[in-house]
Amino acid sequence: MGIDLNMVDGEGHERRPPPVTCRELWHACAGPVVALPRRGSLVVYLPQGHLAAAGGGDVAADLPPHVVCRVADVELCADAATDEVCARLALVAEGEAFGRNLGGGGVEGDDGMEDFDAERKSGMLHMFCKTLTASDTSTHGGFSVPRRAAEDCFPPLDYNQLRPSQELVAKDLHGAKWKFRHIYRGQPRRHLLTTGWSSFVNKKKLVSGDAVLFLRGDDGELRLGVRRAIQLKNEALFEDFNSDSTKRHSLTAVADSLKNRSVFHISYNPRATASEYIIPYAKFLKSLNHPVCIGARINFQCHNEDVSERRSGVVVRISEIDPMKWPGSKWRSLLMGGRC
Repeated sequence: MGIDLNMVDGEGHERRPPPVTCRELWHACAGPVVALPRRGSLVVYLPQGHLAAAGGGDVAADLPPHVVCRVADVELCADAATDEVCARLALVAEGEAFGRNLGGGGVEGDDGMEDFDAERKSGMLHMFCKTLTASDTSTHGGFSVPRRAAEDCFPPLDYNQLRPSQELVAKDLHGAKWKFRHIYRGQPRRHLLTTGWSSFVNKKKLVSGDAVLFLRGDDGELRLGVRRAIQLKNEALFEDFNSDSTKRHSLTAVADSLKNRSVFHISYNPRATASEYIIPYAKFLKSLNHPVCIGARINFQCHNEDVSERRSGVVVRISEIDPMKWPGSKWRSLLMGGRC
């Protein structure tokens, strides 16, 4: 899974997005292929990959290439300006991945990741997601809701009325309430959100191609979120990590954790391009116990938004990307003949 940049400024002062009010909505906005490590589980942190995702640079790093960490906490957050979701992982370094057999890293078949999809199914969550059309985002129309989605997610309308309608109140990721007029009209008749919809589109700066999600749990409360076609990053949170001083501060926090078992934080953007530098410990250990050779065919999962599919490829090269700075690193050490 991809871990985004640490949310700290050039002086090491942390700037963090606010936590979300609904776990189910966060996972809906992140997408069904996203999985997070469980609290208390073991993961392997690869600082080389973290630096590469931030643009590399000539930052010296006196760290092992693989750091085993215990997940102390997982906080679900969303950017206040863009609604882009992220997760803040609190990690405590436990040592290097080589030369130690750390206990508590899960049992056989358990990779230490949340199985939120199974939890969602058991919780009877009613949800629909629709990609916005030009008419959905125009100032003169409304939001057209598929009939099956409206009947599954919204409270029932009184179809005995001449123009069945009702007021809906839905909470977003930050707990803010949005009011819409839900009406069933037209020829042929269809479900529409009218009053309040244009205000929501304008304030969230939604455009055609973005997606809107509505969900309703067993408590009956209606929630809504957005999933943007193009990620909008809040520069105040992300831009400063590209500076060498901030990178040094972040790596120093990892080194301190190795010495003193202090907590350091990584902020995970679930929709960013995957860069595998936070890996479940059991998965990492399995890869070491089953080494591959050139010419071997490997099956792997490709994740793209809502789709996860199996692919296969042939190993054409095995080499370290930077043997001088990161000797023995397994990060992106395999070059595949077939890729996502």
